[in-house]
Amino acid sequence: EGACTNLNSSLSDQDNNGTDTNKFVQPDWQVALWAIAYAAIVTVSVIGNLTVIWIILAHRRMRTVTNYFIVNLAFSDASMSAFNTVFNFVYAIHNDWYFGLGFCRFQNFFPITAIFASIYSMTAISVDRYMAIIHPLKPRLSSFSTKVVIGTIWLVAFSLAFPQCFYSKTVYFHPRTICMVDWPEADGGKHRLIYHITLIVLNYLLPLMVMLVTYSIVGVTLWGSEIPGDSSEHYQNQIQAKRKVVKMMIIVVVTFAMCWLPYNLYFILGSFNEEIYKQTYIQQVYLAVFWLAMSSTMYNPIIYCCLNQRFRAGFRRAFRWLPFVMVTEDDEVQLQHSRTFRMTRSYRTETTTTVVHQNSIDQEDKETTAKLIKVM
Repeated sequence: EGACTNLNSSLSDQDNNGTDTNKFVQPDWQVALWAIAYAAIVTVSVIGNLTVIWIILAHRRMRTVTNYFIVNLAFSDASMSAFNTVFNFVYAIHNDWYFGLGFCRFQNFFPITAIFASIYSMTAISVDRYMAIIHPLKPRLSSFSTKVVIGTIWLVAFSLAFPQCFYSKTVYFHPRTICMVDWPEADGGKHRLIYHITLIVLNYLLPLMVMLVTYSIVGVTLWGSEIPGDSSEHYQNQIQAKRKVVKMMIIVVVTFAMCWLPYNLYFILGSFNEEIYKQTYIQQVYLAVFWLAMSSTMYNPIIYCCLNQRFRAGFRRAFRWLPFVMVTEDDEVQLQHSRTFRMTRSYRTETTTTVVHQNSIDQEDKETTAKLIKVM
């Protein structure tokens, strides 16, 4: 779906005139080009995101709070690409719904759910990075708490998408069947408009604002001061590692925002002026903005592979059966050598000394931030 309305509403509005002819018919060569473009999205997205899930779940070292949210993000993207992109592309090309009422309800329900899960997984990652770097002494999310957050995200997503499922129906206009969301029109269409605006706020604007604030603060902290020349090599490596992770996630968020912006604008304009859906050129516009929105599902694995050494090692291991992919010793070290030891550290105040035991990754977060604060 995206962050605005169901993917089929524009097509439903196009067909409501009930004419026997389809003015949106395209030449075969044009359909073939669009088919290749959409097939590329589905192939790269499904293979890439499933590989990301395997890399994280199959390697103990990769099972961190941030990466569990990345698993949720990858699952959402792969699911939407597999279950939404192809069917909506076929509908957009033929303007005829072949898949029955049950799948019509699913198609209007699941995309909203998947997009909500995707963007709030990104939001959770930004908050986790913010807490780890800005407030390192506060408790981090446990494995159980992380699963609770992920479950809550999906529960809210299901609730938010339910109206789309409830009001979905298929209608036959000779010679085609359309899949549409039949909103109550007692208040002059206000239900639909209010719902669309709510989705824009909750599925796009609000999470992007949260991520803008958190990553801005984290960015100022990590890049706002130079690494001291006399700092240890371990400290410098930790700062650089944190910068890379934050940079990677910022690119993921910006990519998502740019891909979905034209799609949201398309439906915002349509909410105020439905006549644009009846223009002969609108199908090409819809296919273009829909392709761009759906392409957001395939970029993340590419970003992870390019910007993160461990994910890059994981991709090499996953595709080592290809003749041009070589797995190095360093790749094995990156994925297999997990931190199994625990460290002891002391936090000294003017009057007391407290010894606290935690995982070494939390230790690195706190030591790094403490030294960075001293430098600033």
